[in-house]
Amino acid sequence: MLLTPRPRTRRAKAAPSAPRTGRARAALLAAAVSVCLTAASAPPPAAPLGVGDRLYPHLGNPGYDVKSYDLAFAYPGSNSEPLTVVTTIEARTTSRLDHVNLDFAHGEVGSVEVNDAPADFTEVGEDLVVTPKEPLSKGSALRITVRHTSDPTSAASGESGWVRTADGLVLANQADAAHRVFPCNDHPSDKAMFTVRVSAPEGYRAVANGLPAGEEHATKSTAWTYRTEHPMATELLQVAIGRSTVLHRSGPHGLPVRDVVPVKDRGRLERWLGKTPGQIAWMEGKVGRYPFETYGLLVADARLGFELETQTLSLFERDLFTRPEFPEWYVDSVMVHELAHQWFGNSVSPRTWSDLWISEGHATWYEALYAEEMGGRSLDERMKLAYGASDGWRAAGGPPAAPEAPEAGRKTGIFRPNVYDGAALVLYALRQEIGRPAFERLQRAWVSLHRDGTAGTDDYKELASVIAGRDLNDFFHAWLYGQRTPPMPGHPDWKSVPVGQPGAAEK
Repeated sequence: MLLTPRPRTRRAKAAPSAPRTGRARAALLAAAVSVCLTAASAPPPAAPLGVGDRLYPHLGNPGYDVKSYDLAFAYPGSNSEPLTVVTTIEARTTSRLDHVNLDFAHGEVGSVEVNDAPADFTEVGEDLVVTPKEPLSKGSALRITVRHTSDPTSAASGESGWVRTADGLVLANQADAAHRVFPCNDHPSDKAMFTVRVSAPEGYRAVANGLPAGEEHATKSTAWTYRTEHPMATELLQVAIGRSTVLHRSGPHGLPVRDVVPVKDRGRLERWLGKTPGQIAWMEGKVGRYPFETYGLLVADARLGFELETQTLSLFERDLFTRPEFPEWYVDSVMVHELAHQWFGNSVSPRTWSDLWISEGHATWYEALYAEEMGGRSLDERMKLAYGASDGWRAAGGPPAAPEAPEAGRKTGIFRPNVYDGAALVLYALRQEIGRPAFERLQRAWVSLHRDGTAGTDDYKELASVIAGRDLNDFFHAWLYGQRTPPMPGHPDWKSVPVGQPGAAEK
């Protein structure tokens, strides 16, 4: 683009009617005007962008709102080879765009189309920067089609959203790994609808979020299609491929419940899987009707080190259900933790990653409450222990609503005790402060008011103040942002020991 003024300057010099000095002045003027116009209109160079998240500054992209993703995966029959993928994104621009940035890494890009026309692209950092033939005006429809690969081999280093199982693959995208699987706007503030198609060789089965929307059989392969009926954050996408079986049962109100388990473990897992409908009913009694079209457990034969609330199909390690040292009340409460996330974190997603305390705090709260009501484990005792460790957690990872940034290359680095039991402790303090009836109304109102959307800490503080009938800003500021844990309402004898002092809890 910067070379375009030169031919114009030469044409200006050749004007036959101008005197010699006039031709020189005209040439200089034309060159200056052309350079200025070109500089004003030239698009900025390709660069990684972000939506300004404090913890993940390069995640997400400004300038457009994604409406839907259509993902078509082709699994080659080995979890050590790249999948071929076609990702189609339907969006609407929210500003004029010369480039469209997508979050993407760990894949090879073959081609990109914008609104069905070939487009230039380059990779900068962990962004795929797409340049359409013409700039996109604000408010225009945008369709991007990317043909690429998705590489699961980096899963061993913890840098990929893919997790290799004994017989295939599952996804674990939280917090910043969905873009290592497919091009996307990888931030929970931009939720969208999903259609997922997966083809795999015979002997394998593929499942994804949402409900089945078709199955096509070929000579040596099968293709499955799934669609969500509610918007979803990219970090909650689930695509599971393996030698598995799908079990069906009914939940409350006829809710379809489907579980995906290794074929060999179907019998031994049934005693756990059969508990899900009752757990859903228990959660509905606390916060209202289940917010999605289906639910179930995906049990992976892999050492994950975590469980994950992927929307409508929570991911669990097989070992959670098969290791004898885990007591029944503990396994039950972990199941409820991921189930509670379907309301807190999935239906109502965090607006920024600093709002994670709302999601993990509530999931931990209902985990602990279920353990008390159904397993005889005292909530007060758990919260007293958490209070004792709270100052240490704050020192190590920041206060609940201002967690420290993760270390480079650690996608789960923000998942520290301060956003689990530390955040549940905030909820316990709030219940002590405003009383149980108001607290329970708040939880129901929160998931109802923000269903299928995103919300943050300020929204929670405002709603809590409205329901309590008084300003709670000082309360929340101390509990969510203080470096030291405030006194616990109703329990003046509880003590939290700072790190470095005798009796300090290990972090």
